[in-house]
Amino acid sequence: MSALVDAADFARTAASVPASTAGAVEILATRHAYVAFALLLCIGLYMMIANKNLVKKIIGLNLFQTAIFLLFIASAYVEGGSIPIVPTGGPEGGLYVSPLPHVLVLTAIVVGVSLTAVALALCIRIYDEYGTLRTDTLRELLRDEGSIPSRRSADASGTDGASGTPDAERATAAPDAGGEADD
Repeated sequence: MSALVDAADFARTAASVPASTAGAVEILATRHAYVAFALLLCIGLYMMIANKNLVKKIIGLNLFQTAIFLLFIASAYVEGGSIPIVPTGGPEGGLYVSPLPHVLVLTAIVVGVSLTAVALALCIRIYDEYGTLRTDTLRELLRDEGSIPSRRSADASGTDGASGTPDAERATAAPDAGGEADD
């Protein structure tokens, strides 16, 4: 019953908008997977860029991956298509769905789960070492310990920030006597 009410509401909405917008509304109404793809892609990308927390960035990456999976599956859809298994003695012609996008998505899901597991393991190690998962705090902690150069000293003097030597000299300097040499 609610499907009939929804269809009637859609018909009234489509009749009340101008002809150029009615085509866009009809396309959006029939292409649910592409709308979901766009929303998931935008939300995932925003989460990866805007969030300071590493775990939330990983969640955004998973949303982004899910959007790509949805795009592959939605683009593989064939109206009236059947499975690509032709019985012996059956008709050879017909409309079939390609199994390749489905196989690619299954492989990508396995890779995505592995990537998520490694990223979460790295988050655990980072939290054990530094006590935080915020990227801005981690950046400041790394600057304080000298792992990355401070912005002011590197920008102002052209040095690497940690040793105080100019970048050109540091690149041509001999390796440390105490470290392992590259063979």
